[in-house]
Amino acid sequence: MKKTICLLLTVCLTVTALVLPTAANRADDLRLAVTSDIHYNVPSESLEALNDDPIFWYANRRCAMEEESGFIIDEFLNQCAEDKPDYVLIAGDLADNGRIVTQEHLDVAEKLRAFEEETGIPVFVIDGNHDLGENCAVTRKEFKEIYADLGYDLALETREEDCSYTADLGEKYRLIALDSCDPSVSTEDGMSTALVRWVKTQTDKAKADGRWPILMMHHNLLDHMPMQRLINRNFIVRFHFTTAEQFADWGIRTVFTGHEHCSDVAVFTSALGNKIYDFADTALTMYPLSYRVVTYNDNEIAYETKTIDKIDTDALTARIDGYTPEQIDLMNQGLNEYAKGFLKAGFRLRLTLSLSMEKMGIKESDVYYGLVNKAVTVLTDELDMPFYGENSVSTIAAKYGIALPQTDYENAWDLMGELLANHYRGSETCTVDSDEVRLLLRTVAVLLREENQELSFVSLRDAANALGGLSPQVKALCGVVFDDISPVETFTAALLSPLLYEFAFDADGADDNNGTLEGYAVNNNAQNIANNAKALIEKLFTYFTMIVSILFGRIGK
Repeated sequence: MKKTICLLLTVCLTVTALVLPTAANRADDLRLAVTSDIHYNVPSESLEALNDDPIFWYANRRCAMEEESGFIIDEFLNQCAEDKPDYVLIAGDLADNGRIVTQEHLDVAEKLRAFEEETGIPVFVIDGNHDLGENCAVTRKEFKEIYADLGYDLALETREEDCSYTADLGEKYRLIALDSCDPSVSTEDGMSTALVRWVKTQTDKAKADGRWPILMMHHNLLDHMPMQRLINRNFIVRFHFTTAEQFADWGIRTVFTGHEHCSDVAVFTSALGNKIYDFADTALTMYPLSYRVVTYNDNEIAYETKTIDKIDTDALTARIDGYTPEQIDLMNQGLNEYAKGFLKAGFRLRLTLSLSMEKMGIKESDVYYGLVNKAVTVLTDELDMPFYGENSVSTIAAKYGIALPQTDYENAWDLMGELLANHYRGSETCTVDSDEVRLLLRTVAVLLREENQELSFVSLRDAANALGGLSPQVKALCGVVFDDISPVETFTAALLSPLLYEFAFDADGADDNNGTLEGYAVNNNAQNIANNAKALIEKLFTYFTMIVSILFGRIGK
């Protein structure tokens, strides 16, 4: 009898374990597939040559795989159909030329509606700066009509003034889809006091209904590179620190954004110790062809990055003429690596067209105009020079007793393209003392020495200081990369530090691509406040040190 009872209990426990939800899939969990900047283009009839790259000759200056975009979107939806998230979120720029080409929106909406019908997985969208304009072919009203079945049909509230709306996600969360775009000026953010107040109203309602708020908008909330508001001012919402402070204290812990086309997770902690994470997502149709899968429960938020590594190349070549067998073969070997080559070719085209004083916003009246102009001229002239071998950068470096680290990079184009790819891919692997950083800084310093034999060290020092040569970042670069530090080295580090801190280093406080964060129900505010105080003290000490250095520098003149 006892054996029979034990057997029955074993069977019951086994069945219970199979039937009851586990911690990874219980009813109150939420699983999202999140992407942004899918930039759909109506395919051309045939490819057009845009640059002289032997393989990626049709790469454009935006580095976006425009012709392949529809097929990449199809594969993304195929992966979502297999993975079965609860919802799919798309944070703007659904169409590449959506402001003027209505057909792009119609095609995207048709793809997304077909996905919903086939899978039963709801899709939520919000507009981006490429999607609409009040004086354009597609207005806010028309955008909401085209995508009526893609979020707006499930909306609890929709703002009449713009494209913002709210909707429930599962049983414990609420989406606040926020229209962050200016209604008329492309790329400008449209954040206003009224819109921020609306977010406060929606977070209050979410709390009253026992739900945690998740926000989605196109523009970034937090910096995803040093001084993003100054470098790329149209990519981040105005008054972003004030807005982040409010959003965090109102209970928003995760924000999904796009626009910058990089995979990056940035964190901000309010004075009250509330954390908010801005998940900037890559452009789906541009290297690294990635998207996020984010899973929520009360205690943790887990996220991972997935990539698109194949498309239907038979359908691609049937639709568009001009692909070579080599291109198709490379795509079939691995679309992600193909997209990286496409990115590098497009970047080279863009940099060639953009490296001018006017494009960089540097005026002749600026104290460092002449030196920067000379440096940029040297840089563009020497980008093709090989790093090693005869008539190479290393040959010139030897004249000045400077050694270049041995790497597999062929030339500066190759290196800079890799740094750019690092930035878009996220979880940047370079460090201050990495070979990539040493190679880039020493190369530029060598070329400056070669081209400026009669250069005044005094004027070079002043220009370096004007570019931020006294900052801790520039000092750190100089101290690690160069054996001897002169005005040439300081100027080089000051000139290139924005590039490096934008594309090479990652110090945002969370891994960009894969990680686990504290869930909405976790409260670590006391520790967060203590960490805030420690960081503030360290900043004050740094500023004090800089002020003392500047004062003593002036006294010594």
